[in-house]
Amino acid sequence: MFIIGINLFHPDSSACIIKDGVLIAAAEEERFLRIKHWSGFPSEAIKWCLKEAGIELKDVQHIALNQNPRANFIKKIFYTIKNPPKLKKLLPRFKNILKRRNLKDLIQKEFPESRFSGKIHSIEHHLTHLSSAFHVSPFNESVIVSVDGFGDFASTAWGKGKGVNIDLDEKVYFPHSLGIFYMALTQFIGFQNYGDEYKVMGLAPYGKPNYMDHMQQIVNLKSDGSFYLNLKYFKFHREKVDFFKENGSPYVGTLFSPELEMLLGPARKKNEELTQHYKNIAHSVQAMYEKSFFHLLNKLHEKYKLDNLSIAGGCGMNSVANGKISLNTPFKKIYIQSAAGDAGGAIGAALMTWHRLGGKNAQKKVKSHDHAYWGPSFSNEYIDNLLNSQKYRLKKDNYNIEYFSDFSKITKITATEITKGKVIGWFQGRMEWGPRALGNRSIICDPRRSDMKEVLNIKIKKRESFRPFAPSVLRQDVSEWFEQSHDVPFMMQVYQIKKEKRSEIPAVTHVDGSGRLQTVDEKTNPRYYALINDFKKLTGVPIVLNTSFNENEPVVCRPEEALETFIRTKMDLLVMENWIIERI
Repeated sequence: MFIIGINLFHPDSSACIIKDGVLIAAAEEERFLRIKHWSGFPSEAIKWCLKEAGIELKDVQHIALNQNPRANFIKKIFYTIKNPPKLKKLLPRFKNILKRRNLKDLIQKEFPESRFSGKIHSIEHHLTHLSSAFHVSPFNESVIVSVDGFGDFASTAWGKGKGVNIDLDEKVYFPHSLGIFYMALTQFIGFQNYGDEYKVMGLAPYGKPNYMDHMQQIVNLKSDGSFYLNLKYFKFHREKVDFFKENGSPYVGTLFSPELEMLLGPARKKNEELTQHYKNIAHSVQAMYEKSFFHLLNKLHEKYKLDNLSIAGGCGMNSVANGKISLNTPFKKIYIQSAAGDAGGAIGAALMTWHRLGGKNAQKKVKSHDHAYWGPSFSNEYIDNLLNSQKYRLKKDNYNIEYFSDFSKITKITATEITKGKVIGWFQGRMEWGPRALGNRSIICDPRRSDMKEVLNIKIKKRESFRPFAPSVLRQDVSEWFEQSHDVPFMMQVYQIKKEKRSEIPAVTHVDGSGRLQTVDEKTNPRYYALINDFKKLTGVPIVLNTSFNENEPVVCRPEEALETFIRTKMDLLVMENWIIERI
């Protein structure tokens, strides 16, 4: 049985395909269209998933969506009666409903050569989040939590997972949302692009919690672990706010009201100086989110009395808070999948449908996802053909190209070049699923160099100086370098680096002594493991600096994009499978 899961008409549109409950492929549409957080119908991702599965659309029995307009219908009706919306707010909603109802027609238009005659399943948004975390976790039983902006009229949901069953117990409904709180304050600080919340996380350690009293006027905590917003500081619930852009890069209009500026002072304009005032607000925003999040988690542990926790939803990407869970709650084991945000709902929709249909082995839990390498890969032959097509250009601009049949030579050469301060483009195997580069579409550097952040930002990334770079560390060496020693394969937790080690790896040590680590296991990524291990043999440091292979664009997907990024930036070396291209 083949099931396609989709996140559509929404930022981070994506698709996956499973066969008899086992994931075959998954990718975000942005990687194919080269538009960040692309919002629309993920036709290219679906086409690639079908190709990877070796089938046509006609062979697919089910398509599962990570949204259901009928979900929480009674709540919507009561809210609408109490708060009648203006017509201009209703029109976009009606258009979205019509698009989803005409989905079969849209699919046929995108795939005219192969007719889909199966069934379409609409799965409640937060249920897909919970499934995307729990059903691929290593736990047979755990507390499950989804914390998001909004989806199907709810922002937060929680319950318990056991075996293949998910019991969704409680929700926080529109208009109350920790995701919207964080997004609105991100806008207030002057970061206007969709998805800029990670900038607030990076900026927060430069500030102090001077505005916690103010934050507690905005977010109120309830005795059951939930929360509610003081809505006078927001306008999204009572005015038309532009949300998203179909078939393009998404955009969100201003969410906060003038009352927020009365509370915190003037909002920072995009190009204004980032003063200490805004750094202190950033710190307070992060602290308020953590306080709310841990309040909820502690109540859930008290209720369910389970030590395992599975997390998803857009706020599940808050790696700073995630890294403090075991320090601030009784939970002992935590699982956060690599695409915790809305893209990951594609997998949750597919798996929920699989388990509900009751097919062969549908009542058995699938194997835990311990890696994120579900995207496209490219052969050495493909890369050879590409390089041959660019031979004249590369020779003219003094690039040296060499092929190595023995990959161990490549890791030794690359590790040596890293010790010289070189910036390496590392393109290997299947592309990562989710927003993080995890050693297959990465830029790799020496973490020991105090100037490496500046070098990277000048040469390639051109991003704000306050944003940290991540350490990739050999799994067995985590406890020697970090104050916590959990497995973190998807870079979803920030931990403190041991004080005595911080001076050894300044390029990946943030101002507060932390690092958003990725643990690297030989079993799940032998090539990346070998590279870091060779670097360790040369330096005694089992860590490399890892940042995403891109330049203010989606992470590279194909060798063509990797080569072009390498050429137009000042990277020193590009390693694509068994090929090394060197800038002379």
